[in-house]
Amino acid sequence: MVLILSSAFVFAIAKIRFISLIYNFLYTILLKKKHLDCLRGSIMTHLRKFVSSVPEYRRTSRGNFKHKLEDILMLVILGRLSKCITRAEILQFGKRHLKRLQSKGLFPYGLPSEATLCRVFQSIDDEKMADRMSAFAEVFRKEISASATDIICIDGKAMRGILYENGRNPDIVSAYSLGSGFTLATDVCKEKSNEIKSVPRLLDKLDVSGCVVTADAMSCQKGIIDKIRGKGGDFVIELKANQRSLRYGLEDSIKATTPTDIYKEGPYLEHGRIESRVCRIYRGEELIVDREKWNGNLTVIEILTSTEKKSDGKTTSEQRLYISSLDSSAGRLSQITKQHWAIESMHWDLDRNLR
Repeated sequence: MVLILSSAFVFAIAKIRFISLIYNFLYTILLKKKHLDCLRGSIMTHLRKFVSSVPEYRRTSRGNFKHKLEDILMLVILGRLSKCITRAEILQFGKRHLKRLQSKGLFPYGLPSEATLCRVFQSIDDEKMADRMSAFAEVFRKEISASATDIICIDGKAMRGILYENGRNPDIVSAYSLGSGFTLATDVCKEKSNEIKSVPRLLDKLDVSGCVVTADAMSCQKGIIDKIRGKGGDFVIELKANQRSLRYGLEDSIKATTPTDIYKEGPYLEHGRIESRVCRIYRGEELIVDREKWNGNLTVIEILTSTEKKSDGKTTSEQRLYISSLDSSAGRLSQITKQHWAIESMHWDLDRNLR
């Protein structure tokens, strides 16, 4: 069943789903807390710091406020971490643990009503909360990530089961940290083409200094590449026909050019198919059409794959091109292009959370 909704209502749903994703993110933090000793301070201290940073949307200078916003958010987060889904279940969780909550300085006047929780869900500023969530995630990424050079994968995903009035699905663009294993930031765009505008907003929320940003061909834009470079990061971005002159110019140039490095993998059997993979690296200013437009030297990565289905013996081949700011070996660059699939493989989980 597919719902056809107005734009305003879709973004209201996105707000509720975003809050749900925050709790799933915090659950991941707790799992990593059990296995890693690199987190400094207790998880409760980190949570209290996060909820206190969320801006108060109510007029605190007027009116009688019985419950602090940070107390309510803490209750909902702890309830969701304890597998409580509905507001009634969350309040029941609060009743069972009220004495423990009050010993931490929460809810000195008792628990809020279900109507209060409903008003908080409807009225909280989701964009400001998303900004605080991004800052909160960034702290954990730096502490959890074992490698100083993290890989941040950026990709868009359509929300299934919901349609705009024009028949399109809303798209959410996510930035995923491969080193820490969780999503750092998200942005909702009304149209697929708006993903080009969403990626710069995501980059504004992130510290990509010393990191490698991977993305599909939608992000192969001069403004995005310049922003990554300006923030001190590197990139590996797929190149397709949306940049026609660059793509087709490179296809012609590399035919008459000797690669500077080659890395071969396979043949190996996976998912019922036999696959071989060759990565070729090309360097040189003369390869790039409109060199001034792209503001610097680019490494060209060519991936050639040959696949044979074990069931019927049918063989297919594919050529993919990438551009990168990295001056690395073919082996490392080939691995980075494959690691971008980490965010692609999360699509099933996003479908589950956003259905």
